[in-house]
Amino acid sequence: MTVKQLSVFVENRPGRLSAITGILGGAGINIRAVSIADTKDFGIMRLIVSDAEKAVAVLRENNCSVTLTNVIAVEVQDKPCGMARIMETLYKDNISVEYMYAAFLNTAEGTACLILRVDSNDKAEQALAEADCKMLSEEQLSRI
Repeated sequence: MTVKQLSVFVENRPGRLSAITGILGGAGINIRAVSIADTKDFGIMRLIVSDAEKAVAVLRENNCSVTLTNVIAVEVQDKPCGMARIMETLYKDNISVEYMYAAFLNTAEGTACLILRVDSNDKAEQALAEADCKMLSEEQLSRI
């Protein structure tokens, strides 16, 4: 079970993040998770949103460079070794994590959500399922 992640090329100059988030908000798209990696001149803004296809369309209409990638959203216990359990599960099956970021914390249930980009979604999904880890769908993410 994967979810769609947007990767938006962002020039590193004042107002660009404001413009991108304004475009999405103006289109009624809710940002569920965000990560930004940058260099001196540009950054990559990674987003999980309420409607990925609509977000791609509206960003491209506004001359933004955007791609879609399938990533895994996995629930993790918000306690020591919660994330370590997920990492150990992937390590045991020789699955490499290319990058990850936290999406949100659910204090009522004592859980958090990790967004993972791995070298093999299929292998990771199987390994996580066998370890009884809860993966989240796009629909589930929209309700958190």
